[in-house]
Amino acid sequence: GETKVRNPEDLSAETMAKDVGSVVEALYGDLPPPIMLIGHSMGGAIAVHTAVANLLPSLLGLCMIDVVEGTAMDALNSMQNFLRSRPKTFKSLENAIEWSVKSGQIRNLESARVSMVGQVKQCEEAASPECPKAIVEGIIEEEEEEDEDEEGGGSVNKRKKEDDTETKKEHLYTWRIELAKTEKYWDGWFRGLSNLFLSCPTPKLLLLAGVDRLDKDLTIGQMQGKFQMQVLPQCGHAVHEDAPDKVAEAVATFLIRHRFTEPIGGFQ
Repeated sequence: GETKVRNPEDLSAETMAKDVGSVVEALYGDLPPPIMLIGHSMGGAIAVHTAVANLLPSLLGLCMIDVVEGTAMDALNSMQNFLRSRPKTFKSLENAIEWSVKSGQIRNLESARVSMVGQVKQCEEAASPECPKAIVEGIIEEEEEEDEDEEGGGSVNKRKKEDDTETKKEHLYTWRIELAKTEKYWDGWFRGLSNLFLSCPTPKLLLLAGVDRLDKDLTIGQMQGKFQMQVLPQCGHAVHEDAPDKVAEAVATFLIRHRFTEPIGGFQ
């Protein structure tokens, strides 16, 4: 979470796909090992763009988790309303984790404790754009009112309240990425995704939370055997978090089926 980029507002599919290639190059140089790309939702779209651009010459497989062009494009129409409905700040990491589970974004508390930490960041300033000034002012006003009610030793209490206020400021958390400001890139993430996925020459796996998510192009492609599909019922959109064991089993079966690896004793 400490990485700083030159232009944090450039979230185009092309840039993020190049980032994937750059990370692999930085790790392995000119001789990367066999790689299977797995991406969830928008991450699945970026995995496809990375594969299509041939940025990973050692790519042997591709897996998209619960992302379909038709469904994604339809969802974009209501995305701003969804983003506005989310809390702008959280008073702690625990509060953010609690919200993710209670709101139904993630159904697995253990997983939420891992994934939500990377989605938020600590506010850098009390009145930064990410941390609305009104929240901080509300804290200050509340503390000042308490000071006025105290008789005697007011200056000591006030200093203590100010210290407490500073602590509260420091522990406010906000979203790491302001998705509302990335709207101009949304279309580029998903438009044409189904055909791009089908055009990838590597073996492909599509994991879905429901078969109703398939669009026309993927339905035809699946009937033609162009990719392997598996539906994991009783999961939310975060399939890999709600049912990690089932996702791991599906990926392992895919790898063994295509002889990318060999099963260990006891695997069925």
